[in-house]
Amino acid sequence: MANIKPFICVRPAEDKVDKIAALPYDVYNRAEAKAVVTANPQSFLAIDRAETQFGDEVDTYDERVYAKAHEMLSDWIDNGSFVRDTQNAYYIYELTMDGRVQTGIVACASIDDYANNIIKKHENTRADKEADRIHHVDTCSAQTGPIFLAYRYNKVIGDVVASVKQTPALYDFVADDGIRHRVFKIGDAAQIAAIENAFAGIDDIYIADGHHRAASAVKVGFKRREEHPDYDGTEEFNYFLSVLFPDEELMIMDYNRVVKDLNGMTGEQFLAKMNELFMVAQIGGTIGDALPENEVRPTKKGDFAMFIGDKWYRCSMKPSDIPNDPVEGLDVSVLQNLLLSPVLGIGDPKTDKRIDFVGGIRGLTELERRCHTDSVVAFAMYPTSIQELFAVADAKRLMPPKSTWFEPKLRSGLFIHEIEK
Repeated sequence: MANIKPFICVRPAEDKVDKIAALPYDVYNRAEAKAVVTANPQSFLAIDRAETQFGDEVDTYDERVYAKAHEMLSDWIDNGSFVRDTQNAYYIYELTMDGRVQTGIVACASIDDYANNIIKKHENTRADKEADRIHHVDTCSAQTGPIFLAYRYNKVIGDVVASVKQTPALYDFVADDGIRHRVFKIGDAAQIAAIENAFAGIDDIYIADGHHRAASAVKVGFKRREEHPDYDGTEEFNYFLSVLFPDEELMIMDYNRVVKDLNGMTGEQFLAKMNELFMVAQIGGTIGDALPENEVRPTKKGDFAMFIGDKWYRCSMKPSDIPNDPVEGLDVSVLQNLLLSPVLGIGDPKTDKRIDFVGGIRGLTELERRCHTDSVVAFAMYPTSIQELFAVADAKRLMPPKSTWFEPKLRSGLFIHEIEK
């Protein structure tokens, strides 16, 4: 039984929303964040990454940075950049990318559901990355970046969403990257009850993206419980800001690999080894008029493409080499265990500097570019499916590093959930 509740939302004024809405804090390094905020001072990144308000001599994690975030959030609420709704509500958040639509419910999820594994994880978190967001949420007494959750499609929720999407949107704008964002409010008491009851009948919710934000919000919630020993469970700090999407609308993109050397082998020796391990066929030269990208891109599980020596190859894993195991049977695991570790000597892809990972959003020509600059071989993977992700989480296992790339990214600053100090 998932406890997914409506909440009182702090959200941008309608005439400012397209300026405020920002990509997540962790997609930028410090210099990139500073450039975004300099170009658009109204970007929510100014609050999410408040070190942008200081010179480089001030450390990213300086106490003054978090105090500045709190100060700016209060100022933006006071000056009308943000409005605070007056009643508990759910919201619908629709994103359209390249004609593909995904629609989620904006709500608050329970920290107890997280602790009790009703909300399932597939990734470990790092204490250093958690510490920053813990400090940010704790100082601001607000959750500003929603956690990307997924659930198996539910008709009751789907019917309410379809109905509300027939009404006028609160927001409707296209961001600089071409992604359309629409937001609707679910304020009707009967519809709120229908959604809350439908989620109460769902046993499994999954973190798709945002494990560090989730862990940080939950830890602040438990810290607040210690500070308020008379809490009764209804306080806002018992919940964290989320957007929940049905599985059938989600798309995971490929997460590709580039390797800097062949571990002492010549190109011919490496290709010979590839032919021993996989079924390999040359496709052609570089991507262009004579070789469109869709002829290179893998089309099914167990297939991947390889670029080496200015040529693309289609590679297929042998069925006997794909274990019937939720983790070891993933394409990225098979590649790691059959090739990257034993042949190329990459034992731990999390720490080995000889491998790098390229999100599918950058396209296959980015893999060619990398092989012309700092790498010698690239592997274009078939994307992990959302059902594979669910299977790993259901088994209480962890996904291998860099297995999933979700697009489009949820914007920060569209929805803010305040918690008690």
